[in-house]
Amino acid sequence: MEITPEKFAHIKGWGIDADPKNDPTYPMRDRMNVAEDPEWVRPTLQPETVEVLHSNERPNLSAVFGTTSPPSGLSGMIRRMAFTNSENEYGHWLPLVLADRINVVEGVIEDIAHGIFPNILAEKGYKGKFKHDKAAAIYRVAMGTLLTVGVIALLTKGGKKKKKVKGQML
Repeated sequence: MEITPEKFAHIKGWGIDADPKNDPTYPMRDRMNVAEDPEWVRPTLQPETVEVLHSNERPNLSAVFGTTSPPSGLSGMIRRMAFTNSENEYGHWLPLVLADRINVVEGVIEDIAHGIFPNILAEKGYKGKFKHDKAAAIYRVAMGTLLTVGVIALLTKGGKKKKKVKGQML
C-alpha cells in the first residue's frame, strides 16, 4: 500500500507544514511587515541514519527527529509493535508507556554491565524528598525495602529443603 499525501487531503490541517505558501505564521508576519525572502531556499531534510519509528498515519518522517537512542532490546520490540497501531488506540499508547518502564530497567542493567552502579536514591530525588517531606520519604524507603526483602525471601525460600535424620528434622 503506497501512502501519498492525496490520501490524507480530507483531514483538515494534515500536512500543513508541507506547503511553504500555507505558512501558519502568515498573519503575524503580515502585521510585522516582514517580506518574503526570495533567496530563501528550503533546507534539505534530515537524513535517516538510524531506525526512527513514526506514526503509520504519516507517509514519511517529520522534517526533524531525534536519533540519540534508537529502539533496541525488549523495549524496542514493544515500541515497534506499538507503532503498528493508530495513534488513537490504546494499543499504541499503553505499550509505549510499558516500553518506557522496561527501558529504565534495561538502562540500569546496561550500567551495571559496564561497571557503573547507579545511585537510585539520588536519581529519584530522595535527598530533596527527605528535606521537604521526611515522613513520606521514610515511608517510601521502608516500603521499598520491605518489598525487596519480601521478593528475595520468596525467591530463595523454594531452594532449601529440610532433611530428616532418624525421625528428626534438621
